[in-house]
This record gives sequence, structure tokens and C-alpha cells, in this order.
Amino acid sequence: MSVTPGDLTGTERTVLLVLMAESRPVPNPDLVALGPKLDKPGRDKLNELGLIESARSDGRFVHELTDRGWHLCRDILSDGAPPRSTGPAKTLYTVLGALDRYLRQADLSLADVFGHSAELQTTATIDDRIREAYAKLRPRPGGWVRLTHLRGELADVPRAEVDAALHTLYRTPGASLIPEENKKVLTDADRAAAVVIGDQDKHLIAIEP
Repeated sequence: MSVTPGDLTGTERTVLLVLMAESRPVPNPDLVALGPKLDKPGRDKLNELGLIESARSDGRFVHELTDRGWHLCRDILSDGAPPRSTGPAKTLYTVLGALDRYLRQADLSLADVFGHSAELQTTATIDDRIREAYAKLRPRPGGWVRLTHLRGELADVPRAEVDAALHTLYRTPGASLIPEENKKVLTDADRAAAVVIGDQDKHLIAIEP
């Protein structure tokens, strides 16, 4: 489904712009401190449009731009102020328009300015750590490993970054994340270690060799 800046509210646009500027997984409290407040309808909409990914971590949502979100941010820069924009909003879009002209003249991408490539590299590095930890813990190739144990091997990595990497891994062929069907065997640690994907707690991971 094609998405344009005009399909978004002013708040939804500013959420994308803040995530672009931060170029990292941003927890809800940080997002509010930086400007926009993302409510549930807006969060659901941006996730359904494939513009952001939101994961629950330590009792709060953490949001990150997808590649599609990065592309739309570039469109926002060049699209100009939405209809009925007030003075401050017009000023913002004047600055964004100037940034867009600079990027075009210098033949630069948003990644060159905001470090998206560096963020992708960080995610790739964490992906490697997850695969190494899985290989160490797996009972057999392609066997299930509890996220409780996996996170124990990644204790030095911020949870939000692990969650973001797990979301990326979930979309990768050969990797699976599923809930534990027998809820009676779940410990408090298992529940705390779960990653939320599609409004469902995932407790187990398997990666094919």
C-alpha cells in the first residue's frame, strides 16, 4: 500500500521526524521528552503502515523507523507544510525544505546526515551476537531456545537494542520466534524476557543453520 505524507497527521509526521533524527530505538518517555506523544491509535496506524516498529521493553514501548519510514521521511522533507499549518509548523517545514535542497545539491541521503547506516551496522552486530548466543545454547541445530537464556548471554546489550534486533530477525528466513504454548511452565523470568511481536509475547527462538 502506497503511503504519502498527506496520509499522516501532523503528530504522526513529527513522530517519524524525531525517530529519524535520533536514528535509534526510542522509548516512549524519550519520545515525549523530544516533542510528540504517540498514542495507541497513532502507534497502531504507523505500525500497520509499516513505517515504524514498536516493541514492549521493560513495561514501555520502544519505537524505531523501518526502511519504509526512512523513505517517507525524505518525502516529508520535500512535501512542504500540511494544509492549515500554523506559523511554527510553517517554520519547521521551511527548515526541512532547506535541508531537502541541501541533500539534493550535495547528493546525500538521510543516512549520511543522521547515521542510519551506522544504526543498521549496530543492529547487524547485535544480530551476530544473537546468533552466536543461540549457537552456544541450542540443544540441536534448529532447536528451540528460551529467550530467558538468550538474554542471559546478552546481558551487556541494552534490552531495547536486543528487542529491535529480534524484530528484524523475526522477518528473516530461517529464524522463528514463537510463544510458549504451555503457559503453566512459564516462570516470571520467562514472561519478563518475552519480546512482543504482533501483540503476542514470544518466549522461544529457533534459527536454522
